[in-house]
Amino acid sequence: MPNIVEVNYHQTGQSTVTNPMGMREMQAKAFESRDAQYLLLKAPPASGKSRALMFLALDKLTNQGIKKVIVAVPERSIGSSFDRTDLMKHGFFANWEPNDQYNLCTSGSDGSKSKVEAFHNFMRKPNERILICTHATLRFACEELEETVFNNTLIAIDEFHHVSADVNNRLGDLLRNIIDKSTAHIIAMTGSYFRGDSVPILTPEDEARFTKVTYNYYQQLNGYRYLKSLGIGYHFYQGRYMTAIAEILDTDKKTILHIPNVNAGESTKKKHDEVDFILDSIGTVTGQDPLSGVIYVRRASDEKIIKVADLVEDNPKERDKIVAYLRNIKSVDDMDLIIALGMAKEGFDWPYCEHALTVGYRGSLTEIIQIIGRATRDSDNKTHAQFTNLIAQPDAADDLVKLSVNNMLKAITASLLMEQVLAPNWSFKTKKSDIDMPTKPGELKIRGLKEPSSKRVKEIIESDLNDLKAAILQDDQIMKAISGQVVEPEVINKVLTPKIIRVKYPELSEEEVEEVRQYVVTDSVIKKAEIQEQGDKRFIKMADQFVNLDDLHIDLIDQVNPFQRAFEVLSKSVDTRVLKVIQETIHATRIKMDFEEAKILWPKIQEFVKTFQKEPSINSNDPLERRMGECLIYLKEEKRKRQANG
Repeated sequence: MPNIVEVNYHQTGQSTVTNPMGMREMQAKAFESRDAQYLLLKAPPASGKSRALMFLALDKLTNQGIKKVIVAVPERSIGSSFDRTDLMKHGFFANWEPNDQYNLCTSGSDGSKSKVEAFHNFMRKPNERILICTHATLRFACEELEETVFNNTLIAIDEFHHVSADVNNRLGDLLRNIIDKSTAHIIAMTGSYFRGDSVPILTPEDEARFTKVTYNYYQQLNGYRYLKSLGIGYHFYQGRYMTAIAEILDTDKKTILHIPNVNAGESTKKKHDEVDFILDSIGTVTGQDPLSGVIYVRRASDEKIIKVADLVEDNPKERDKIVAYLRNIKSVDDMDLIIALGMAKEGFDWPYCEHALTVGYRGSLTEIIQIIGRATRDSDNKTHAQFTNLIAQPDAADDLVKLSVNNMLKAITASLLMEQVLAPNWSFKTKKSDIDMPTKPGELKIRGLKEPSSKRVKEIIESDLNDLKAAILQDDQIMKAISGQVVEPEVINKVLTPKIIRVKYPELSEEEVEEVRQYVVTDSVIKKAEIQEQGDKRFIKMADQFVNLDDLHIDLIDQVNPFQRAFEVLSKSVDTRVLKVIQETIHATRIKMDFEEAKILWPKIQEFVKTFQKEPSINSNDPLERRMGECLIYLKEEKRKRQANG
């Protein structure tokens, strides 16, 4: 199946070259803000956040009066990213030298008494400077400490999207108290452009205290040396997903395969059997290395030995063996396929990975971008990285048809959102007259565009645009509007979008809501538009119309559905029968009809079918036929419900 999103990059090498201090572009950008007490670093996977933290932490220890550094990661396997590192040989003034005794990302329970005691011992010892632990260990250890213990301490939270301002999120609560009651410095880092849930990571008041450093996906991938393109695509299947995997798994490509959670509809509930089926579909298992845990499979097609890592394995001892092996991979030939369930998503480094193959829609955009990040490391063995999502096709006879349709729509809108994230950023200004100064590279002047009138609006535009687009694209009304239900573009842009902005940012005035609305709609439309030059003039193609860039007006932009491609993708990705099921399911959620009316219409429907040899259409120009078509959908939905309930 062709890719929904295909992005090509220029291989400038800019994001991977280092300055005289050994810093890559993103790291140098973060280091410019090293004096900030509270720093929020948002950068994509593989941009070098771990080392950026080392630079920042060592400067705070050496030059800013900080006495201790605590690095907290979400899971133990990520702790290895903060092992001893020689930074001086590349030009920095100090090395990163944590004491192995205080790397608490070792085997055993994260909340164990020994780890909590080790944490407390570290805080008591004045000469110990660096501790590495999991989020869970930090949480358990902090519960027994006064906040003032963290005076003159730097707390660095890696993969910060795990934290939430929700009262039930203990880590978020602890962090707020430490900010309020101590002189601690905080560095928060995330490789995701989306929050993990609907609750913001920080309250608006707390967020305002943070200095933000953002490095976008386009800057990262455009600046690579080897990787030239990234594709995002879908494969829709019927029946069991393992059969579909056998069709699309290419073991010549270095692949991370994420099977579905046992609670997901796609799962057979027997995850180990699923792994065995996948291995059997490749060929014959010839053995497993007792020291490393690597599984050897002789490929059926040519007898090549395929090296496989099974991270679905429940036995901690066996899983730790293979995790240790994966940490120390040095060659492209050391591994061919990693099969995982919950692991190998974030902070997991296998630069040779070419293909991230994932079964089932992931409920979180954070998770999707983390999984895609596994394949977007720059490596000399690949010029193309691929993310493929295996999604179950909706079946009209299935009781879970609504869920299937919903998952399909969410998966496609997630792709469109990723397309926005992966595209180059524009800067928009108001065009005030025909004699305005020429635009700078990456800048576009638009008549009628309102420019930000407050610091808060500027912050949203600079830092939160992708989060806001995520909220818009995941909204039920928007999803129905872009997936087959006929809604005027101006309704999406001027009615539905501002409603979402008001909910997300209740502190904004109506004028500020309109400023944000115009910017997010403009950004969404322009990022998927095509700009062409003809002679000395430049034209932009929005939807099906070409507009001279000199005549571009916000009113024209508001007439374009920024998400129209979702329906185009849908109609090209599935056959007409499945498309009909999807449209009927969407319509069924909005049709208001009761059984009494249906009883009256049923004889008319039968007569209509007998006369015209077809079912009445909900798209008919005749209001009665349209209502009969709606009645038919209603009756099918009622029948499906009754069958499901026995």
